[in-house]
Amino acid sequence: MADLALLGICGSLRRGSYNRMLMLEAARAFGGRFEEGDIRFPLFDEDLEKAEGIPAPVERLAAAIRAADAVILVTPEYNQSFSSPMKNAIDWLSRVKGNPWLRKPVAILSAADGRAGGARAQYALRLAVNKFRMRLLTGPEVMVAHCAREFDADGRLTGESYRRALAELMDELRREASRTD
Repeated sequence: MADLALLGICGSLRRGSYNRMLMLEAARAFGGRFEEGDIRFPLFDEDLEKAEGIPAPVERLAAAIRAADAVILVTPEYNQSFSSPMKNAIDWLSRVKGNPWLRKPVAILSAADGRAGGARAQYALRLAVNKFRMRLLTGPEVMVAHCAREFDADGRLTGESYRRALAELMDELRREASRTD
């Protein structure tokens, strides 16, 4: 397969987050070129948008989404939903000219401390991004539960079933990104 470009967007801003570790594991499994999208945006505010336009970092991320062959959205679960930085990024991206997500292959992953591994966050995120008409993969679902126990000191995913599911999901994402129709 061609040298595909993968963009990762992590809903946790913390450098050492388990979701960032999961994103990097996904990038390794995907292969090709990888870029991490920056979502450190100002809070969405229509007054700010009217006064100053779309912030440059939002435009840069929209351009990175357009340029990528595929995107992964990786989010922790906060209060039974996905993270506020991810929601803010989605809100800003919905305001850029043209839909950067249109027909873009996208996979969602999560890591959480609870036993469901961020299932509610993934379901809420799917609902929030559905309107963008991306090619959102339905599975296999990768939801790393009790995440503090599932990564080693080097940030590598250790559970065999999680690694298998992640490899299968990234294979599916590569196939979807390579489609020519």
